Amino acid sequence: MSSKNLGFPEDFLWGGATAANQYEGGAFEDGKGLSLCDVMTAGSKEKCRQITWINKKTGESGFIDMKKGSSLKLPEGAELGVIDSVYYPSHKAVDFYHRYKEDIALAAELGLKVFRLSINWARIYPNGDDEIPNEAGLKFYDKIFDELKKYNIEPLVTMSHYELPLNLCTKYGGWSNRKLVDFFERYAKTLFTRYRGKVKYWLTFNEINMLSFGSFVSGGLTDINPQTIANAALHQFLASARTVKLKYEIAPEMMVGQMLGYAPIYPYSCKPGDQIAALDKARNAYFYSDVQVGGHYPNYKLKEYERTGVTLPLENGDLELLAAYPSEFIGFSCYGSACASNDPNLQSGKGNVIRGIKNPYLVESEWGWGIDPHCLRIALNELYDRYHKPLWIVESGLGSQDEIKEGKVHDQYRIDYMRNAIKSMRDAINLDGVDLRGFTPWGWIDLISASTGEMKKRYGFVYVDLDDEGYGTNQRLKKDSFEWYKHVIETNGEDLD
Repeated sequence: MSSKNLGFPEDFLWGGATAANQYEGGAFEDGKGLSLCDVMTAGSKEKCRQITWINKKTGESGFIDMKKGSSLKLPEGAELGVIDSVYYPSHKAVDFYHRYKEDIALAAELGLKVFRLSINWARIYPNGDDEIPNEAGLKFYDKIFDELKKYNIEPLVTMSHYELPLNLCTKYGGWSNRKLVDFFERYAKTLFTRYRGKVKYWLTFNEINMLSFGSFVSGGLTDINPQTIANAALHQFLASARTVKLKYEIAPEMMVGQMLGYAPIYPYSCKPGDQIAALDKARNAYFYSDVQVGGHYPNYKLKEYERTGVTLPLENGDLELLAAYPSEFIGFSCYGSACASNDPNLQSGKGNVIRGIKNPYLVESEWGWGIDPHCLRIALNELYDRYHKPLWIVESGLGSQDEIKEGKVHDQYRIDYMRNAIKSMRDAINLDGVDLRGFTPWGWIDLISASTGEMKKRYGFVYVDLDDEGYGTNQRLKKDSFEWYKHVIETNGEDLD
């Protein structure tokens, strides 16, 4: 049986995704405070991004490599901050802050039915712990949502997409501190009250499971160890549950979902040890959705905590809150699959922070990511079979070095990637009965790369004329994939040629 001639549900939401720190710019305008990404430098696929520090008394400054699992060791008297002579991609990004009307018009021309964006928390509460929100920041997003409404485009809004106010990191130690639950609840209440009637779909934390891999950017953790990661996870779970509770009180018609960074995990071989390794690796992601969707801590995680000496800082009512207010849908990113083995000598592969073993059956992108034409169908089935909740694919795509030739960008490789991705989605819906509500491929317009800070790693259907140092005209140019995706949307996924 084939789904070749079957399309998507009539109300399927085709869209595209962005994030404020990679897209917005305007880092110091209209009262916005600093966020974590505002002290992160550009990098490359060969060199990791760095975090900058300054000593205001001595005038000294320096850099810290962002390495997995490393705590941030600052010199005495130093604090995280901005060095004037350094280029920070988030400060300018691709300037959606000033070009939002042009970009939303392009999104409408493309035919997007849903536009995923994030609100920069530090634009609403500059320090994160402020008592009163920044009105200029709220007005900016009012303009965005009004412009989207003009074109009948539904916003899908992430509340926290690697944009923690820097003050919450330096003053409180990030999400390891329970006080952030209250600060986030205040933030969520402000958003729900202000944008009721303008925004229906919300996500709380982008790729929440990245706490285990990118603890600084995901949770603002500076002291990184199993205990602080467990604390941060609990606090984000509680904040998400309180957010779901708030929406019932303020605007029951809204929907609040969770967002997971996901990749199907294949055993590298049929050896039983590789199967166990795949099971363990998959649980790194499942743990976060098991709690947010299932409403309880799974036994496998509690046993891990017991073995490693981790103690959950539970208070009265915490577990009851998680059980009573689970996430209402699951949004997830999926750029490919990963392999797992218990053989320590096998080569490690690359991926969207989620590391795996190189799969010999897949070709790789320029950045070493395995291109798996079936990963979305597999991911959709794994998540739907486990949770039976509506699903959204809120990130997927191909990063490549696009070139302008005679005023055109011929990105057939991206069209081929997207065609396979959409076929995979279509099969999951028509052959497997998965409840998939929407698709927002990553970077419908070129953005700063989150993992490397590069501009040359491009995902969009629209080319933005900027280089890795932020130089260029910032002009927008439609790639060949723009017209292709536009036609896919017009035919509701029936015609992928």
